[in-house]
Amino acid sequence: MASVAQIRKRYQNGKRNGSEATTQPARRPHRRALEEQLASLKCEHDDLRRSIYEAAQVQRRLCGPRHLRAGSCEFASEIFPVRHLSGDFISLLQMGGDLVFAIGDIAGKGLMAGMWFTHVIGMIRRQMSELGDPAAALSAVNRELLLTGLDVPLTTLFLGRVNLESGNLTYCNAGHPPALLLRENSEVDELRAGGPVLGVISGASFVNASARLCPGNTLLAYSDGIPECRNESGVEFGAKGLLNAVRSLSGCKPNVMLFSLLAAVEDFAGSQGREDDVALVVLHRFDSCKMD
Repeated sequence: MASVAQIRKRYQNGKRNGSEATTQPARRPHRRALEEQLASLKCEHDDLRRSIYEAAQVQRRLCGPRHLRAGSCEFASEIFPVRHLSGDFISLLQMGGDLVFAIGDIAGKGLMAGMWFTHVIGMIRRQMSELGDPAAALSAVNRELLLTGLDVPLTTLFLGRVNLESGNLTYCNAGHPPALLLRENSEVDELRAGGPVLGVISGASFVNASARLCPGNTLLAYSDGIPECRNESGVEFGAKGLLNAVRSLSGCKPNVMLFSLLAAVEDFAGSQGREDDVALVVLHRFDSCKMD
């Protein structure tokens, strides 16, 4: 079938030669057929755009709430796809007095990555509900991905479980950029421990590590679309730009930090459009006297 552009061009050429068309009645059915094809393709195009938009809305709902206040912690998150569907994802799950959160990046963009998005989030939720342990859950997810027998896209993932009262965090990082734990004195701890990228190594080993969100501390987890964002000169925002931005936003509420960081990246990029999806998670633990 001809493309919309091809049909439109042929239709416009027919309009330019209108006088000729009137002298050649045989061309009139041909023009009507082109008009009908163009109208049909436009309807199909509109239906496809509508379906992709609806799929993007489902993706966002699967990520969980954009904002959550639970115990002494406040959580904010968002995904920003470079196309309609995102390969970056977030998942949020409350388990008793703990908050389980994940942020990941499926290689690729658009529809292909978006289809794996749903599958991976479902596996994370199921394995954490059954096992409760980040390292064990990621080991099971890795095994499931490899057992599909499909050409699985590389997937990086940071999975954490934080106690809402004590602030104790257990996490496992599967090849994802290190989450940043910002202390009140502006010191930053990088949370790297865990294991390899998912879907690559059969029998890969994953280990847990621990940290503590003290009152006033903030945890920032992000996808590589932040440090790898480039400006017009081809320079990356980089880890240094990220650290400088995070330190300058110390003390901000999670949703303010999230959108201020995104604004800093957009300002850095200037007229250079984003080339990758972006996902951000900000988790802050309040002082008990500042919770209101």
